[in-house]
Parts: sequence; C-alpha cells; structure tokens
Amino acid sequence: MCTYNTEKIEVTGSGKAAKGWFSLSHAAVYVDHPVHAPFAHTVNIDFINPGEGPSARVPVELTEEAARELAAAIHRALDAAPAGLASVNQP
Repeated sequence: MCTYNTEKIEVTGSGKAAKGWFSLSHAAVYVDHPVHAPFAHTVNIDFINPGEGPSARVPVELTEEAARELAAAIHRALDAAPAGLASVNQP
C-alpha cells in the first residue's frame, strides 16, 4: 500500500547524475513502488534541482531496514565530527 505521504525539504549540496555534478536544492522522501529495486515498496529518496531540469535528479530506492540504518549512520557520523564542521555556516 502506498502512503502518498511525501516529505519535502530544502537541501544544500551536490549530486552526480549522467551529465555530471550539479547543485542540489531539494529532497523528497516517500514510500512507494520502486522503479528498479526488486521489492513491492521501498523508501524512495529523490535529490533534485528543479531549476536545472529533469536530468538534475539522483534517485535512491532503499528497503525500510536500509533507510533506517542510513539515517542512524548519518547521525553517528555527525555526532563524531566537531559541531558545525559540515554546516552551511562553516568556520
């Protein structure tokens, strides 16, 4: 069952697609049918920059377990680094 709930956030960073690197401006996270992963449903994350057209997109399809572990790994990596080291307002 699809939830039709999409969490959209603004992001600052870069992504790499077929045409090379581009600036990211947004991310969308939702549970839905995957395009490629061999599962009925996945946690889908789209990193995008709508201002650069449809090719400025990096999609990821993860299992629930992988998505939760990714979120935990991000928290562990940030907790292990000095506060503000990777901030938009870097020293």
